[in-house]
Amino acid sequence: MDSKTDQSSARAWALARSQHWVVARGQLLELGFHSKAIEHRLRRGRLHRTRWRGVYAVGRREPDRFGTWMAALLAAGEGAVLSHATAAGLWELLTSRIDLVEVSVPAHRRPRLPSVRVHRRADLGSVGTTVHRGILVTTPIQTIIDVAPSSSTAALERAINEADKRDLVDPETLRAALLERSGERGVAIVRALIDRPTFALTDSELERRFLPLALGAGLPVPQTQARVNGFRVDFFWPELGIVVETDGLRYHRTAEQQAFDRRRDQIHVAAGLTPLRFTHPQVALEPKQVVATLRRVAERLAATA
Repeated sequence: MDSKTDQSSARAWALARSQHWVVARGQLLELGFHSKAIEHRLRRGRLHRTRWRGVYAVGRREPDRFGTWMAALLAAGEGAVLSHATAAGLWELLTSRIDLVEVSVPAHRRPRLPSVRVHRRADLGSVGTTVHRGILVTTPIQTIIDVAPSSSTAALERAINEADKRDLVDPETLRAALLERSGERGVAIVRALIDRPTFALTDSELERRFLPLALGAGLPVPQTQARVNGFRVDFFWPELGIVVETDGLRYHRTAEQQAFDRRRDQIHVAAGLTPLRFTHPQVALEPKQVVATLRRVAERLAATA
C-alpha cells in the first residue's frame, strides 16, 4: 500500500469517525478511492451497505441511531437537515422512531428514499439550523414549531419543558421567536400552549397533572421549581406561604428519602410556611379531594393574614 493510499484511508477513517461511522460513496470518491477500491472494501467487510444506496457503514454492519440519522442525511443529499420528530429525538425532547427518519430539503429537490419522510421547504434557507452531536439539525425552537401540528398537547408541553430543563431554550425566548415566524404552521399551536394560564415549567407528568387542580382551587399560578429555604420545591405561592410537593413513587419511597422530606417540611414550618404533600394516586385518582384541600388551606391562610 503506497503513501497516497495510506493518506486516503486515514482521511476516510477520520471522516467516518466524525459522521458516526457512516460515509457516502461520493465522499470516498472525492478522497481518491476508485470504484474498485470501494467494492474491494465491501467484499472484505470494511464497508457495509446501509438501507440507502451509496451510503456505507464503516467497520460495522449496522450503524447506531446516530449513524442511521447521519446516513439518511447523506442519502438525502445537499442541503438536507434532520428535522421534525427525528430532530426532537436528537435533541432528546421527544422519543422518535428509528425506522422512519424525517429530513427537510430545499423545495427544488425531490429525493425519494426508503424509510425517510422528506419535507420540501421553500424557506429552508431561513429555517434555524445548527449542528448537534455532529449532525446538521433544526434548532430546538424550529424543532418545537415543526412537531407542534402532529403532537398531542401533553407531548408538546413535555418537549417545551425538556428544552428548558436542558438549557436549550426557555419559554420567554421561545415566545419572542414565535413573533418572527407568524406564517409557520406550528407557531399558533405553540403560542396557544405557552400562553395558557395553566402552562408552567415542571419536571414530571405528575406535576403537570397537579397544576390545573391548583388553579381549579382558586390559587394563582405558582412559581415552579423555585428554591425555598435552600430547597428546590415543586410549587410555591409566596403570597400565601404555601409550599406543595408532589411525590411520585420512584423518588419518595425509601426510608432515607422520607426522613429527608420530613426534615425539609419542618424547616418550612419553622420559617412560617405551610408545606403540603400530595401523592401520585391522590393527584391521579382523587383530584376533587386535592382541590378541596388546597381551597380550604388557602382560605384559612387568607383569613388569618
